[in-house]
Amino acid sequence: MRSSGILLHITSLPGPYGIGDLGPQACKMVDFLESAGQSHWQVLPLNPTDGINGYSPYSCCSAFAGNPLLISPQIMVRDGFLAPGGLNQAPCFDKNSVEYDRTGIFKNKLFNTAFIRFMKMKDKGDYTHFYQSNRFWLDDYAVFAVAKEVFKGKCWNEWPVALRHRQPKALAKFVKDHAPAMERVKFIQFLFFSQWHRFKEYANRSRVKIMGDIPIYVNYDSAEVWRYPQFFKLDASGESKFVSGCPPDYFSKTGQRWGNPVYDWAQLKKDKYGWWVRRMEHNLKLFDHVRIDHFRGFLSFWQIPAHEKFAVFGRWVKSPGKDLFKTIVNLSGADCRDNRRKTLRAKFKELPLIAEDLGEITPDVPVLMREFGFPGMRVLLFAFSGDLNTNPHVPAHYPAHCVAYTGTHDNNTIQGWYHAEAKPHEKANIPLVLGRKVNARHLHWAMIEVLMKSKANMAIVPLSDALGLGQEARMNTPATKVNNWKWRVNDRMLTAGLARKLFKLTKESGRI
Repeated sequence: MRSSGILLHITSLPGPYGIGDLGPQACKMVDFLESAGQSHWQVLPLNPTDGINGYSPYSCCSAFAGNPLLISPQIMVRDGFLAPGGLNQAPCFDKNSVEYDRTGIFKNKLFNTAFIRFMKMKDKGDYTHFYQSNRFWLDDYAVFAVAKEVFKGKCWNEWPVALRHRQPKALAKFVKDHAPAMERVKFIQFLFFSQWHRFKEYANRSRVKIMGDIPIYVNYDSAEVWRYPQFFKLDASGESKFVSGCPPDYFSKTGQRWGNPVYDWAQLKKDKYGWWVRRMEHNLKLFDHVRIDHFRGFLSFWQIPAHEKFAVFGRWVKSPGKDLFKTIVNLSGADCRDNRRKTLRAKFKELPLIAEDLGEITPDVPVLMREFGFPGMRVLLFAFSGDLNTNPHVPAHYPAHCVAYTGTHDNNTIQGWYHAEAKPHEKANIPLVLGRKVNARHLHWAMIEVLMKSKANMAIVPLSDALGLGQEARMNTPATKVNNWKWRVNDRMLTAGLARKLFKLTKESGRI
């Protein structure tokens, strides 16, 4: 079915506590989307981030855990984990920009108070159910998170040797010595996921589906690499032999050195890709659709020797591709060998996965996508350069089976692009691509209209574009770590007039 939606990360929501969260403003955003006729809300990855990589949601210390900063203090009060007046002394935060560090300090104090109240509660049924359903990742994550605190933030490869290598006696002693701290970590995860599921239920009742995002890689300093070192290309001492990245592309002339450890796909295959099956199933419980970042990495990935500082010294290495996704769709469950569980094919008429197929794409990528029915992506901001007769991002060339964007989290806003980045020949191509001359002031609406009226079955517009904001609202500049992921929308911008305008265009485009 033809549909449309808005791209906005949870951190960018308005609110009084330093960062967008899963509280009342998230539900107000759902109400806005429903009134605007939008069927989808796309968010970025929800996993825990850190300041080392600029709090990028694509740089996480766990592939399963939720980001505690997204927990709503107001809902903690409503649920009885904080006293009714527990937020009266909250500090004043910047409402236009995320304050990660200050918010982390503030919310940690709230979590301490809430955990004490929780431990005194007699009825812990909901928590017990959550723990039993998630212990396959939660126990390891709790050890990892507490060890990071105990060892003053040091990377896991700098911990004592016995714990670093998960020797049973050392692990058992650590768990025993730090049991309360580990229970606190699990409780915080319970808060996150209970709030998330209620938020998603509210969205679905309002006929808004939530689209999530899976980064293909995990951080070296993560619970997964510590727990499953055999699944990554590490040397005998546990150091990365190779790291991830991409060759030169639209965003960087020298390529990008992401630095994540790359997978040892041979070892993952021996385990019947169990870790990937569990990761996919976990995310399909959280979201209605899932975008898979850097999809081409499942067919071949850019492998850079760890000692090299620049991505240009990498090379393409083959990945399992079809074999992996065939296993994922035909097996499911905490243990992928349990064939009694319903397969993902049986659960879903169409697997709700979207392949991020941007950049340098080889012919085998669309072949794999067609075999499993995964739609790819088109980005309108990429349509104004190159040969307009063959550029796949020109709306006239969109297939129906794709998800089309004006821009993604990695692009500038439309207005920011036009005023700060667009080259003369790109500006000259605007009327050729859009089919008419456009006043620069109204360029964002002209591009949204062309996107909405294209053949693409799903159209997604970053909220910053719908608002016509400049580059001050840009979410991320690839290959940089400063001043990213901080933009927040002001709730005064979400007007009834904007909702009516979006609704009218959505209806005219046959996307209601």
